[in-house]
Amino acid sequence: MTMPSARSDLAVAADRAIAAALPTIRRNIATFGSRYPDDTTADGRYEVRPPADGFAAGANRGWTTSFWSGMQWLAWELTSDPEFRDAALGHAADFARRVRDEEDLETHDLGFLYTLSCVSAWRLLGDEEAREAALAAADHLMRRFLEPAGIIQAWGDLSDPAQRGRTIIDSLMNMPLLTWAAEQTGDERYRDAVRRHTAQLREHIIRPDDSTFHTFFWDVETGAPLRGATEQGAHDDSCWARGQAWGVYGFALNHRATGDPALLDAARRCADYLLAHLPSDLVPYWDLDYGDGDDAPRDSSAAAIAVCGLLELADLETDPERALRAQAAARDILSALIADCTPEPGASDALLLHGTYDLPKLNGVDEGTLWGDYFFLEALARLAMPDWRPYW
Repeated sequence: MTMPSARSDLAVAADRAIAAALPTIRRNIATFGSRYPDDTTADGRYEVRPPADGFAAGANRGWTTSFWSGMQWLAWELTSDPEFRDAALGHAADFARRVRDEEDLETHDLGFLYTLSCVSAWRLLGDEEAREAALAAADHLMRRFLEPAGIIQAWGDLSDPAQRGRTIIDSLMNMPLLTWAAEQTGDERYRDAVRRHTAQLREHIIRPDDSTFHTFFWDVETGAPLRGATEQGAHDDSCWARGQAWGVYGFALNHRATGDPALLDAARRCADYLLAHLPSDLVPYWDLDYGDGDDAPRDSSAAAIAVCGLLELADLETDPERALRAQAAARDILSALIADCTPEPGASDALLLHGTYDLPKLNGVDEGTLWGDYFFLEALARLAMPDWRPYW
């Protein structure tokens, strides 16, 4: 009698995790309707996104609302249930309205926002309104491209001196919107921005020891690199866990888009450092300066992002041994998330517990997060649907 393989055990656990996640998504659709949940849970429950700056409660504002629609698209692909498709289409139409009305667009996170809402609607259903909205969002994102530095500014009004010349490692995940726009239009401006921005991050946001800065500044007049810093890590020289995970996934995605072997090497470096600094239970602390025995919060969302990044990296690897190691690491981390970070049925509105949004500001500590939920479900979908095509 042969024992079941570790992969078979994970496949069974993943099927159970998907079966547990889908009713939670259905319940949240019923709760929120056309409105949007907040970035994180509060005591395990998502509340309606609070009003702010002229926006009503539940409005489509901020950088995380598309993770909600992204979950709905994934749920539809996993089930073919029109309830999930119709909910996602409703949000795609609202994202089209958001860019048309130019509401809350002063951010590089337009890539997150429009890839998981409108590019996905176009890829899956050929939705023309969604395509036009995503192209408009790509044009808004290009307004943030700064010469001569060759980077896309992260946050805020471009004239804000506190933000001028700043980019952050998350920006790697926003580049696929520009890659898609180049594919759709043939306009090489988009590809050039992706190539130059990712080259700057590869050169400056990765430290010599393969850890990463959260954020990096360039001189906007000369284009010279200035300094690395953090907004959400423990300190400027520490390694914020979610940022390192963005590095794994983001550099891998941009290698796929550009073919630049230096970006594949960057993804490898980020992955090697992350895996070397995981605790024994494989769920990272919110900052990788912490390890076994430390009394610090975890960030399960960083682990979920890393799983998706490692699976992407494994698909792109030119070295078979490295590919196998990346696949094995992804499976091990996903197994740990299923075992240790999923709620009992009905106990939470989140799919994934023990996330940390921004510990220095005491925001969303040991809670569910919209992005953690999305990337956890993406990781499960990658396992359940080997031919699944990423929205990125």
